[in-house]
Amino acid sequence: MKKILSAFLLLYFALFFSQEKKPMFWQDIQNFKKADQENTPPKDAILLIGSSSFTKWTDVARYFPDKTIINRGFGGSRMTDLNDFADDLLDPYQPKQIIIYCGDNDFADNHDLKAKVVVKRFKTFYKKIRERFPNIEVDYISIKYSPSREILWPQMKETNKKIAAFMEKEPHAEFIDITKAMEDSNGNVRKDLFLEDMLHITPEGYEIWAKVMKPYMK
Repeated sequence: MKKILSAFLLLYFALFFSQEKKPMFWQDIQNFKKADQENTPPKDAILLIGSSSFTKWTDVARYFPDKTIINRGFGGSRMTDLNDFADDLLDPYQPKQIIIYCGDNDFADNHDLKAKVVVKRFKTFYKKIRERFPNIEVDYISIKYSPSREILWPQMKETNKKIAAFMEKEPHAEFIDITKAMEDSNGNVRKDLFLEDMLHITPEGYEIWAKVMKPYMK
């Protein structure tokens, strides 16, 4: 009886700790895999990868009716997460273009984080993309100015500047700046484009994003 009990406890703790070791966003990735199993991902689509600004854009296809979109945004993700799950985010697809929105959560997790660190994380992910897709279009949407994260804007602004400079030198790559489009005539961010949390944007905000993005989309 003691042997049976010991075996049961060992099995219980093994299962418990195996679940504990699952990385953050593991379930989101499993959900993507399930979706891909249920519906084979289309070839030559535009692949969106990033954080909650993409995750919450659930009706993104409506904004681009003439485009085939695969949305693989997962809320709360950081550049580190894109790198950790790069195989899962890239290998199942054969896109003609990848558009990335990510970076602000890196700073939200660590207010002391330097812009150069996030830029390095982005460059690492960009390299992983190019190893698989050397010739497709790869674009990065600027980190938006969120009123709830105003204190972090200096680092975010510097990150945008550095990534823009990097993308300018890369072939088949663009930096898509949505910052100006979200400002009023006085150069202040339009708070009416944000939900109550002053972080995520409204349908009108997405309309503005779509207008800025369309000229870049293949």
